[in-house]
Amino acid sequence: MKFVDEVKIFVKSGDGGRGCVSFRREKFVPKGGPDGGDGGKGGDIILEASTRLSTLLDLQYQQHYMAKRGGHGKGKNQQGRNAPDLIITVPVGTLIKDEYNTVIKDIASEGERVTAAKGGKGGKGNARFATSTSRTPRYAEDGEAGKGKWLKLELKLLADIGIIGLPNTGKSTLISKISAAKPKIAEYPFTTLIPTLGVVSYGDYKSFVIADIPGLIKGAHLGAGLGTRFLRHIEKNSLLLHLIDISEANHRDLIGDFNTINNELALYSPSLAKKPQIIAINKMDISESKDNFPMVKERFKGLGMEIFPISAITGKGIKPLIDHIVKRLLEIKEEREN
Repeated sequence: MKFVDEVKIFVKSGDGGRGCVSFRREKFVPKGGPDGGDGGKGGDIILEASTRLSTLLDLQYQQHYMAKRGGHGKGKNQQGRNAPDLIITVPVGTLIKDEYNTVIKDIASEGERVTAAKGGKGGKGNARFATSTSRTPRYAEDGEAGKGKWLKLELKLLADIGIIGLPNTGKSTLISKISAAKPKIAEYPFTTLIPTLGVVSYGDYKSFVIADIPGLIKGAHLGAGLGTRFLRHIEKNSLLLHLIDISEANHRDLIGDFNTINNELALYSPSLAKKPQIIAINKMDISESKDNFPMVKERFKGLGMEIFPISAITGKGIKPLIDHIVKRLLEIKEEREN
């Protein structure tokens, strides 16, 4: 299935029905009073979150949504029918903005709803305008017009942990190793052009959701490397797994690379920089990585950071990493509850 995480749609609520101009026509009642009924209400446009969806793909193909108008009023004080609401289903984690980029709602739970456009009220029938001085009003109201607007929908992945790091550090390989996710993997940067979700099982029928966030680079907060599009997916993560490739450590400033990614997080949103991180050193199956590891370990030790050496290809070191991730997620959950 194609992953779509940003769309624009046009929505218009239903118009209210017209009020009716009508007079009683009964035998032996030569001057029957007004009995025109009110018009019905137009349908609302409602967005509802569902865990059954994981992409905004359907909304990319159908971009215009119009609710039905309310029924017109009738004689004998019959009110026009109210139009049904038009419900648009979106994935949990969808951020809804108006055309001015103002956030309307961030719907983050199953079944949560937001009314994007209210239907127009039905017009009053002439029976409503009868008074002691005007007993036979020959006018009624038109229904209120529905409201039309453009909406911008942005999907944020709801994952417990997000894998971050420079391009080609092995994020896709790792998520394919520890979950059933099958991202496209190749030996060149920016292979992954969309985030990938995977479910990691552990213990007795327990699991957590992990997201492979495509490679971030310097300037990501300004959009470099599609950075802003990917950075927002990290906002919902409880924990970040920072993956680092040390196979060419002698030719790169690893601490500089590490700081570059964290700086991009801070520039995009200060809250991202405060998220707890776990560092994993990948590609330990390569001889250069083994040779460089002692030096790298000392560098990160100086920063007070614990690191986990792994090989996403062979699976070595992954179990201790998963155990630590589970421990940290439980600690974070307890902190939030207290």
